[in-house]
Amino acid sequence: MNTYRRRGLAKVIAEKALLSESLKNLNKATWYSVDKSQLDNDVYSSFVQMHADADTERFLDDSIEQSDRLLPQVWKSMVSSVLNVFMTKTSINGLLRRGSMFVFSTDQIRRLLNMTFFDSGSTLIDLGAGDGATTEKYLPLIREIYTTEKSGPMIRILAEKGFRLLDVDNWWTREEKFDVVSCLNLLDRCSNPAELLEEMKKALKPNGRIVVALVLPYKPYDEFSSAEPEQKLPITGVTFEEQVCSVVHDVFEPSGLEVLCWTRLPYLCEGDLSQDYYWLHDAVFVMSAKTPPKVVENA
Repeated sequence: MNTYRRRGLAKVIAEKALLSESLKNLNKATWYSVDKSQLDNDVYSSFVQMHADADTERFLDDSIEQSDRLLPQVWKSMVSSVLNVFMTKTSINGLLRRGSMFVFSTDQIRRLLNMTFFDSGSTLIDLGAGDGATTEKYLPLIREIYTTEKSGPMIRILAEKGFRLLDVDNWWTREEKFDVVSCLNLLDRCSNPAELLEEMKKALKPNGRIVVALVLPYKPYDEFSSAEPEQKLPITGVTFEEQVCSVVHDVFEPSGLEVLCWTRLPYLCEGDLSQDYYWLHDAVFVMSAKTPPKVVENA
């Protein structure tokens, strides 16, 4: 609320109205397009073109409606400014039931998984699931869904929605492996991303799939320790396309992961009193774990 005190609520509302008008004219196709000339041939060959489908538009319409509710937005802003002193942003959003995210629609993730000749699996785990809004997109495809989450308020929301919760420190040691391991916008927000990739492989069935969403440009930060992560992924390049190629060749392949297909999607977030909605640029990968070669002993 301090922002509104300095600038005046009326001015904030007027500025939002102008911004809302510009968002109406936004070319959403740019959220999904890539520059082929900046991609390696092998990376471009596995690219899947997406677009803003009905589910995406519905999320944006709902976000605009929520953003236009003046009194609730002012109240949430005031409470957030107080809680920000001793709580993470994720926990604040969970407590206030705001800031829900949208990564992909059910149709979009179904298309990506189907393109890898993957039959709908029976078990999935979604790591760092937040409020479960994106996790729910898997429901028509997967029979049994598990989650992990560190934020207390988000854990309560996941439990309310009926998702099974596993411990963040040992979820990957579960005897029964998963058909799908989902890791959406977590590799750049955890302390040890390389270790997390190894844990995902250990938790995967032999013919399973790993789904990773990663915001690019890569700007790692560990929210729960309020510091830079202990490990940083060796991602190079400046543009979205350059960093995608680096993620594939410098991160996934050395980790024993094979990218079967990938796409570019907007990572959308519900808006507030200042803006109808927010977005970042996501690369979403569907991968399999390479089987290590068998060691043949000399006779």
